[in-house]
Amino acid sequence: MTQVTQAEINSAAWGACDTFRGVVDPSIYKDYVLTMLFLKYISDVWKDHQTTYQAEHPDSPELVEAMMMQESFVLPTDASFHALHARRHEAGNGQRIDVALAAIQEANGTKLDQVFQDIHFNSTKLGDEEQKNDLLRHLLEDFAKPALDLRPSRVGQLDIIGGAYEYLIKHFAATAGKTAGEFYTPPEVSDLMARLADPQEGDDICDPTCGSASLLMKCGRQIRNKTGTKRYALYGQESIGSTWALAKMNLFLHGEENHEVVWGDTIRNPKLRMKEDALRHFDVVVANPPFSLDKWGTATAESDTFGRFRRGIPPKTKGDYAFILHMIETLKPKTGRAVVVVPHGVLFRGSTEGKIRQKLIEENLLDAVIGLPEKLFFGTGIPAALLVFRKHKADDSVVFIDASREFVPGTNQNALAQTNIDKIMQVFADRTSVDKYAYRATQAEIAENDFNLNIPRYVDTFEEEDEIDLMAVRAERVKLKDDLTELETRMAGYLRELGYGS
Repeated sequence: MTQVTQAEINSAAWGACDTFRGVVDPSIYKDYVLTMLFLKYISDVWKDHQTTYQAEHPDSPELVEAMMMQESFVLPTDASFHALHARRHEAGNGQRIDVALAAIQEANGTKLDQVFQDIHFNSTKLGDEEQKNDLLRHLLEDFAKPALDLRPSRVGQLDIIGGAYEYLIKHFAATAGKTAGEFYTPPEVSDLMARLADPQEGDDICDPTCGSASLLMKCGRQIRNKTGTKRYALYGQESIGSTWALAKMNLFLHGEENHEVVWGDTIRNPKLRMKEDALRHFDVVVANPPFSLDKWGTATAESDTFGRFRRGIPPKTKGDYAFILHMIETLKPKTGRAVVVVPHGVLFRGSTEGKIRQKLIEENLLDAVIGLPEKLFFGTGIPAALLVFRKHKADDSVVFIDASREFVPGTNQNALAQTNIDKIMQVFADRTSVDKYAYRATQAEIAENDFNLNIPRYVDTFEEEDEIDLMAVRAERVKLKDDLTELETRMAGYLRELGYGS
């Protein structure tokens, strides 16, 4: 059997979106396409394993059934993609798909608990009954095409499906404008963040605004690449129901079984707790929170029972430090380290934010400030920065890195190349000053700057312009003038030869 490539699966899955284009908004149809990809994959895995067991035990259907019940998930017979595809020409496609998803959810207990509660294929968002039925018939036919045969015997490895899932999420983010940040961090940024966090075997890793869980999984992959083991635990919380469902399906498709990802507002109702009044602590906390979130929950913060806001309550209209303070509070006392994406205003804004920033620096929690290029993130062209915090530091220095000019330019979106990431990591590890790129500042120097972390205060990137040689410019001007006079004289001669002029 010919092995399929990642690119072929990606292209076929993206092509399935044509069914909805021009009829339904991408922010709506992404959930349907991603859910159908999930259903098709688990159906193909189930069918592949069942076929293998039947070939091995042709005379023992009871044994085959028993073996199937030992699979990592359960797929009820009538709930498979293939059963739905067989009835695609009948009325009621939306209702049948919803019933199938509910059955899968119920059969798999906690693994997929409530994952499909916000996705309704029988919704009027897809049009009236006739249009909806037709759309869903086409969608089932798209995923039934040979290019989207996702059986393990053809696909070869699990990550190729997870990769297609990530590919779709990225492309939806690119077309979703400002809403993209709800579920996606560009892969090269999450790569950099995972390397900065340096997750180790046995670590508990958390993303309190986990989106589709891509950043969490990058941290897990760091450990697998280094040790070849899965000895780590992933934790996350996500406030948007449909995005939380994406995270659960994404983790399932990537084979990440040791995880706890919960649905809820991290600031107003943090659910990752050791007990009712104590937050769970982690070795690594990474996050790409919403930039300067308005109405983030100041009323709740004033009576916070977890002590997260003892350094100050952030402004009502800018929740950046609310997420930072939450992350700091959930770090383990000795091993804890955090990496967070922030808008540049976090580095220098005054008032309450300035006081919070000062306390974090005085407590020697800040380890590095890294300025990133503009247009890296979907939905915003502004440049962002990474803040690295560490509970246990060797000294009180902070490394400032200005990587704002280190990127691969794109038409609408810039990207970090591997060389850009490697350069940042090298300087971060060395903790040395590099002319026009990095500076290692002491806590005293930062205090002299009134605890302002604006990167240009520490890293001078000013390039002096070459001194203009006025005499050389004058000589060039005289030469050009002489050349022009000679050309005009020659032109006049040509015109006289042709009988024009005197």
